[in-house]
Amino acid sequence: MPDIDRAVGAVLGSAVGDALGAPFEFGLPGVFRERFPDGVGELCGGGGWDPGEATDDTQMAVLLGESLLERGGLDLPDVFDRFRRWAAADPKDIGLQTEQVLTSGDTWDVAAALHFQINGRAAGNGSLMRASTSAVYFAARGREETMAAARRIAALTHGDGAAWEGTAILHELVRVALLGEDPLAAVPATLAEVDPAHRERWATVLAPGWHPDDATEFNGAVWPCLGSAVWALRTTASFEEALAAAVDLGGDTDTVAAVTGTLAGAVYGPGAVPDRWTSLLHVPLPGFAGRVLGAPELRDMAGALAGSR
Repeated sequence: MPDIDRAVGAVLGSAVGDALGAPFEFGLPGVFRERFPDGVGELCGGGGWDPGEATDDTQMAVLLGESLLERGGLDLPDVFDRFRRWAAADPKDIGLQTEQVLTSGDTWDVAAALHFQINGRAAGNGSLMRASTSAVYFAARGREETMAAARRIAALTHGDGAAWEGTAILHELVRVALLGEDPLAAVPATLAEVDPAHRERWATVLAPGWHPDDATEFNGAVWPCLGSAVWALRTTASFEEALAAAVDLGGDTDTVAAVTGTLAGAVYGPGAVPDRWTSLLHVPLPGFAGRVLGAPELRDMAGALAGSR
């Protein structure tokens, strides 16, 4: 059975990674280390974000988690409606692709597909950034179900199958970590479950020798985002080191760090998430009566998600 403490680590880890990386978004590599040369980062705020304020990454993860709990399972129309209500409330940050899908006026079952049909590009990392809560919820249901659910959730906003497969990979690696096993060792078996049309490209960015400098796209794309998170976990020895490495890459720092935090939190557990971060963490929910969640509420949600059967 999945470990509830590790589940809390995954959800909290994603949120603090998001808040840690937000002030550095679209910055150059190395800026984080310049600000914190000892490698011990703070939730410093900046770039329009208050210290500890989580972005759209965590806001969407919370909405997804609440839907899973309140609906007793995956209700895709309900998830989409929550996302759409949030998008209509003018959140501080929202991915361009996600915004176009959620504000198109199209129904939940065709909006992303129509967007992809028109634009031909829909492999942003927006389906990865919100996956901590769903990965925890479906972990007890085994590899096949957790990967299938990930694909269906990703497809709500992303019409490119590459995003579906990346989200499925993240779900499975988190599931393995929640069992107390090594997610890095599970990469080959996970890749065997990936759609053959996408398997080779995913194998490239998840290979042990891959480095974020090898990326052929900006890390706002799904491949280098997840590849960078796995690289950060692989090349560091603690939760804080993994997040610092992720943010220091520059670019889409909040999402790369959120995905890294999901994995590292599941591996190291909530005890590795510093109190100096969780004490400042807060998650506004635009469109939902001014609600703001803190670390205690995220802990409770993670426990409920992990305890659902």
